[in-house]
Amino acid sequence: MSHAQRLRQRIEDEIVSGELALGSRLDENQLAARFGVSRTPIREALLQLAVTGLVQTKPRRGAIVSAPEPHLLLAMFETMAEIEAACGRLAARRLVAEDAAALRAALEGCRAALATEDTEAYYAENYVFHTVVYRASRNAFLAEQALSLHRRLAPYRRLQLRVRQRLPQSLAEHEAIVAAIIAGDEAGAADVLRSHVIVQGDRFTDLVAGLRAPSAA
Repeated sequence: MSHAQRLRQRIEDEIVSGELALGSRLDENQLAARFGVSRTPIREALLQLAVTGLVQTKPRRGAIVSAPEPHLLLAMFETMAEIEAACGRLAARRLVAEDAAALRAALEGCRAALATEDTEAYYAENYVFHTVVYRASRNAFLAEQALSLHRRLAPYRRLQLRVRQRLPQSLAEHEAIVAAIIAGDEAGAADVLRSHVIVQGDRFTDLVAGLRAPSAA
């Protein structure tokens, strides 16, 4: 992970946690002094955050803490759900012993993280789990696209995991994903992955509320 990526992660954490409220100005000089770095990696970090929609650049105000419009966020999750469904379907069709073992190991990593009740630890294992599914598709281009969009949606997927009871539900869904892939159930793997990723109804309302809450603090 590059210096700019580490800085992006730290700033992202503060935005997602609400320490940096919506509408807050992100001054490059102040951030550089605070983190003890030059402005260059700060500028790179802010550009990376702008791709996710967590930061927006406005005339005469510079970079500010933002959030994507709900319709755009929904569209991104819908696209992610279909891409992951495709990965699951292909993984179920093309599974090899190496990927089956990796899936089981990634699932155990998620189970161990859940036992700690540490959301960030679980998110790290969740990331590994999904990358294993992508790799198991045996389609390098599809896996690359899935990973790219997963990274773009990372802050929002992390925020989702903070909803009450979401972690055990997520683990149960992971168990169903692994079972379907190992059983060679292409349609089942696609369906459970699609449902796992998509945000609709209450899940979408919770996600948007989590993004908007800091501005009301």
